[in-house]
Amino acid sequence: MAVVEKRNLKYIYGPVSSWRLGSSLGVDPISQKDKICTFDCVYCQLGGAGRFLKERKIYVPAEWIVEEISSLPPVKIDYITFSGRGEPTLAENLGEMIKALKTIRKEKTAVITNSSIINRADVQEDLSLADFVVAKLDACSPGSLEAINNPMEGISLDVIIDGIKRFRAHYQGKLALQIMFVDQNKDYVEEIAALAREIGPDEVQLNTPLRPCGVKPVSRNEMGKIEGYFTDMNCVSVYEKGKKKVAAISGEDTLRRRGKI
Repeated sequence: MAVVEKRNLKYIYGPVSSWRLGSSLGVDPISQKDKICTFDCVYCQLGGAGRFLKERKIYVPAEWIVEEISSLPPVKIDYITFSGRGEPTLAENLGEMIKALKTIRKEKTAVITNSSIINRADVQEDLSLADFVVAKLDACSPGSLEAINNPMEGISLDVIIDGIKRFRAHYQGKLALQIMFVDQNKDYVEEIAALAREIGPDEVQLNTPLRPCGVKPVSRNEMGKIEGYFTDMNCVSVYEKGKKKVAAISGEDTLRRRGKI
């Protein structure tokens, strides 16, 4: 296998081996020192420190992202994935970034969102440009949303679910629901599965935090029982889905800032 030169890139990272996306080159459209998000999830691998914001603005000009990706050597990538240090839909120029990358790269684009502002028309317009949208849904009640995702004031579960449903109704790409199971929601799997059926995604991703964070993952045996509630849906599990071997270009500092190592 060829030796890959490590680079301390500022706005992109990886490629990383993703059980959901294969070889995934990450794009961080926020790229700030602190996490900027609408949630403070109990399982966040970036830790609890950060800033609560729900207003969109430009953090990184699209041309800076294009410049870094254009500088990469040849590398095998399945998806260019918008994620990183916070909620990517907070980047007001997310759609501009996706459009720009499609002019210079052939790979499909994905966005991993916590769904907190997916009800907004401008957010839905930007997400509709991506080939694959992975939308979080960990809760089935206001109380479980508070216990697991700790949203900032003004974000409600009803609005999140309505936003995902409205986006689903017109989105032409692939939509997945990602559900992170931990102790706080594993007893509500039946209710969460019912919500997933109402939404009707192309895929349901059953996840649990296997990287270091503030809570323990559910066991493989527990996840097997959870899967039983989703047998009528196209379902993938973090315990069952294999990972590709991927050689990262970005240096360890870059990966560490984004919770990847």
